[in-house]
Amino acid sequence: MKFDIVTIFPEMVKAPLTEGIVGRGIERGLVDVRVHDLRDFTTDRHKVVDDVPFGGGPGMVMKPEPLFRAVETIRADRGAPGAVVLTSPDGPPLTHAVAERLRDLKHVAVLCGRYEGVDERVRQHLATEEISIGDYVLSGGELAALVIVDAVARLVPGVVGDAESVSRDSFATGLLDFPQYTRPAEFEGMVVPPVLVSGHHGEIERWRRRAALARTLERRPELLETSALTAEDRRLLKELLEERERKGAAQ
Repeated sequence: MKFDIVTIFPEMVKAPLTEGIVGRGIERGLVDVRVHDLRDFTTDRHKVVDDVPFGGGPGMVMKPEPLFRAVETIRADRGAPGAVVLTSPDGPPLTHAVAERLRDLKHVAVLCGRYEGVDERVRQHLATEEISIGDYVLSGGELAALVIVDAVARLVPGVVGDAESVSRDSFATGLLDFPQYTRPAEFEGMVVPPVLVSGHHGEIERWRRRAALARTLERRPELLETSALTAEDRRLLKELLEERERKGAAQ
């Protein structure tokens, strides 16, 4: 899986890529991340990457020429990316499904926005899509680029040692994950659910599925509308809804 990240702060991006799961994926040759300094694609002696907006207004706007040159260089040196992503609060949100789609493209370039934004011609004629990591504004797209790389890279086979762990992540199954516990079984009077230490694998799986449905129903009920639910899931959901009604009536 290849990533090319274009930024005016390359060191801000490089450091986190040496740690954790993504760092190990890079060491193993499963993930190839190149970080490009946007200023290297300028032609003036001051390496200017921004200018004042036409029509006036506050702040500065990223110039189109360096970004176009950066992507042209990436295409020449590394092949055409399957997607050129612009980090932007205007874009649709990053989801598990988006991360899976980007993984399947095998090569993604990410352009890190800054200042008041980028010249609109970058959006219209260079970026193939925009992605937001949330309804808030960051000082730049570097952190968003790292989030995208992390979300996609961990889906590459072999990057995460336990493939089952990835397949059971929150959102991978369309639901939030079930609660997790580890030793000790009792801590300061707080006890692990007995079923998890019972050794009955069938009951454990049923408890986990019910707990995942309960957590999703409580925190992100809209996910249930698109999740692939089995007949057993629907029966468990009915139980959960009935329990909620009984609790509500008792209050």
